[in-house]
Amino acid sequence: MHNAERLGTPDINHLLETNMLVIPAKAGIQRLRRPIETTRHWAPAFAGVTVRLFRALAFPCLLLGLVLPAQAAQQDRTATYDPILDAVVARYHLPGIALGVIEHGQVVYIGTRGETIAGSGHKITPRTLFKIASNSKAMTTALLGRLVDQGKLHWNDPVTKYLPDFRMHDPWVTKNMRVADLLTHSSGLPEGGGDLMLWPQPNAFTRADIIHGLRYIKPGYSFRSKYQYDNLLYVVAGEVAAAAGGTPYETLMHREVFQPLGLDRCQVGRWNRDAVGDVAEPHYRDGTRNIPMREDGPVIPAITSAPAGGIRCDLDDMLSWARNWLAPTPAQLQWLSAKQRRILQAPHMLIPVSTQRREWDHSHIMAYGFGWRMADVDGHWTVWHTGTLAGMYSELMLLPDRQSGFVFLINGEAESARTVLGEVLLKHFTAPGDARGVAWYADALARADKQATTRAAAPDTSAARPVAPVALAAWTGRYRDPWLGEMLLCPNHGRVHFAVAKSPRLNGDLMQLGNRDLVRWTDRSVAPDAWLDFHPAQDGHPATLSMAKVDPLGDFSSDYEDLHFTRTGDCP
Repeated sequence: MHNAERLGTPDINHLLETNMLVIPAKAGIQRLRRPIETTRHWAPAFAGVTVRLFRALAFPCLLLGLVLPAQAAQQDRTATYDPILDAVVARYHLPGIALGVIEHGQVVYIGTRGETIAGSGHKITPRTLFKIASNSKAMTTALLGRLVDQGKLHWNDPVTKYLPDFRMHDPWVTKNMRVADLLTHSSGLPEGGGDLMLWPQPNAFTRADIIHGLRYIKPGYSFRSKYQYDNLLYVVAGEVAAAAGGTPYETLMHREVFQPLGLDRCQVGRWNRDAVGDVAEPHYRDGTRNIPMREDGPVIPAITSAPAGGIRCDLDDMLSWARNWLAPTPAQLQWLSAKQRRILQAPHMLIPVSTQRREWDHSHIMAYGFGWRMADVDGHWTVWHTGTLAGMYSELMLLPDRQSGFVFLINGEAESARTVLGEVLLKHFTAPGDARGVAWYADALARADKQATTRAAAPDTSAARPVAPVALAAWTGRYRDPWLGEMLLCPNHGRVHFAVAKSPRLNGDLMQLGNRDLVRWTDRSVAPDAWLDFHPAQDGHPATLSMAKVDPLGDFSSDYEDLHFTRTGDCP
C-alpha cells in the first residue's frame, strides 16, 4: 500500500482554511488614515504672506532633512555590504556578480563586480541578464497560481485532466498525481531522476519526450513519502499551465508574470541576444582562470527546461520580483491573491535539517512549498530558493516578517561562494551581533568539504588509457535506454567512442583504469565522467550496459545510475 493511500489525498484549501499549514503572516504596511492637517487660527491680513514665506523656506529644509538621512543610510549600507561582497569575490575569484539587498520593502543596496565574459571588459551592471536556474520554479508556480485565481485550474486536479498521455512508472501514482504533487519533490522519483533529458544543453529532447519518458524511470521511494529534488515534473507543470491557459508556457509567462510585474528584462523562450544586450555568460574555473562556457549565439533558442530552470533575469527585475513578495502593492495583490500567495509559500513537504544548518542557523524545521524552500533561522522565518546551472549560481532570500531579503546572481562555478555569501548576508538580519564573517564561514565550509571528499573521494583517473576497439569487440554496437534513447558504442579513429543520439555533448572515448571502463567526456565541462559496466547476454536476453558517476559526489543531475541500456544491434 502506498503511503499516500494510507494518509489520503490532502486538500490544500482545507489545510489553509483550518490553519493546518501555518506560516508567519506578512507584516502590513501601515498608512496614515488622512493627510496631516494644520489647525486654522485667526491671523491678521499679512499672515498669508508670512505663511507663504514660511512654506517657501520650510519645504527645501524639509527636503534636505529627508535627503541627508537617506544619503547617510545609503553610505551606511555601502559600508556594510561592500566589504562582504569584495571578500567573497576575492576568496572565490568570481568572474562576475550582482547583489541587491532589500530592507523594510525598499532596495537599500546594489553592488556589482566583474565582467559578463572574463577578459571582455564588459562590466556587470544591475541590468545584466543571468540564468536564474531553479529560481525559475517560483515563477512557474506563480503562473499556476494565477490560473487558479482565474478558475482555469485547481491544485487538486489530476495531472491527466490536462495531459492525458502523462504516465509515471506506477499506474497508481499516475492516477493519483495532482497538479500540486508536481511541485513538492515528493513524487517518488530519485533525486535528479531523468535530468539527462534536460542537461547538458543543447539537446534534442522535447517536453513531449519528457512526458513520455517519465513512465520508464523507476521510483526511488514511495509516493509522497520523502523529499527528493527533481526537475522533470516542473517541466510537466509548465505543460499543465499551457494546457489550462490555452497557449504555450513561454507566452503565458510573459503575459501573466513578466508584463504585470514590470519584469521588462526577464527572458524566456526564443530571443535575440544583441537586441536585448548585456548578457552574462557562464564560466568554469580552470586552475587560476575563469573560462567561458559555450557562449550564446546571436539567437537564444527556446529550451525544454524553462519551467524548471530556464528563465533569465537581471538584478533589477529580480529585486522587483522579491519586493512583490515582501511588500506587495495593491495592484500586485490583485495580480495574485493573498490566498494563492499563502499556498505557494506554505510548507508542503518536510526536508531533513542538515547538521550544518542546525549548527549555523539553529534551524528546527525546513520544508518545501511550491517553488520555494522555507526554514526557521535564528528564530526568524525565511523563504528562499537557489539556482544552479553549469557556470551560473543564484540565490533569492526573503524574510517576510521583516519585509527584507537579498538577491545575488553569479556567472561562475560558485557553490561554496553562494553558501558563504548567503550565510553572511542572512546573519545581518537574523543575528546582527554575529561576528563571523566571510573568512570564518569559508574556512568552516572548506573543512567540511574536505571531510566529505575524504569519505567519498573520487578516484584518480589520470592513469586511464584509451580502450582499443579489438578489446571491446564483443560489446560495441547500438544500445537503447527506454528514456534517454539511442546510444552508439562504436570504433572511431582507433578508439571506442560513446555517443548519445539526442544529447550531442554526451560523447567521449572509452578509457580503461585497472579492470574498469569509463567514458571520458570530450567536452570537459560535462562532469562527472561515468563508469561503464557490461552485462553479457543470457537466457535469450540481449547484453546490457549500466553506468555510474566516477565522482560519487558529482552533480545529481548526471543521473547515470537511472540508465539501463540494452544492446539492439551492430555499429553502422
